[in-house]
Parts: sequence; C-alpha cells; structure tokens
Amino acid sequence: MKIEKIFSQIVLNKKKKKIIYQDKIVTAFKDKNPQAPIHILVIPNILIPTANDITKKNKHFFTHMFYASLKITKKLNIHKTGYRLIFNCNAHAGQEIKYIHLHILGGKNLGPIICKS
Repeated sequence: MKIEKIFSQIVLNKKKKKIIYQDKIVTAFKDKNPQAPIHILVIPNILIPTANDITKKNKHFFTHMFYASLKITKKLNIHKTGYRLIFNCNAHAGQEIKYIHLHILGGKNLGPIICKS
C-alpha cells in the first residue's frame, strides 16, 4: 500500500492508535522510522503533495501545521529544551512521500545541522 494512502487512512482515524494530535485541519502521529527520540509527522487533513502545491486556497493548512506543532511540542515537553521543524520538498530535499508533512524532531541535542554535503 502506498504511504500516501496510509497517511489518508490515519487522517480518517482508521489507524487511531497512531494519532497523537488531531483537529479539523491537521493530524499528527509518530514517525515509523524515527530519526530522534521524538519524531512526529504533522500532515494536513487533505492531500497536498508538496510545498510547491501550496496555493492561496489551501495556505491555511500550511500555517496551521506550524501552530499545531507548537501545541505538540508543549504536550511532549520539548518546547523549552528545543526541537527542529523540517519540511522536505521533492527528491533532492529527501521528500519520499508525496503528501506534505512537517517533521518535529526533539528529545535530545540535535546539533547544529542534520547532514553535511
């Protein structure tokens, strides 16, 4: 099953146990392959494939993803120690799933950068 379809099923609560936050606009859940002790994905409740697909009509989903991430970092108690928010767009940035998602990484010192070129 394509991951994009799995994301849609999570939004529809078909995988309820994975959800750590949900409202009318976004859904958040733990990443299946965490890159840090805390690794959460925040997705819009509608399919937007990449950051390039943000439009005037759907831009509120994008800003609400940031707003929800603030609530989540407080809930997980990493808002004071620090966390990283990441969007990847297309292949060269490492986007593997064509469903826009915001990564919340935290729970340890992540260092100054993620990867070296």
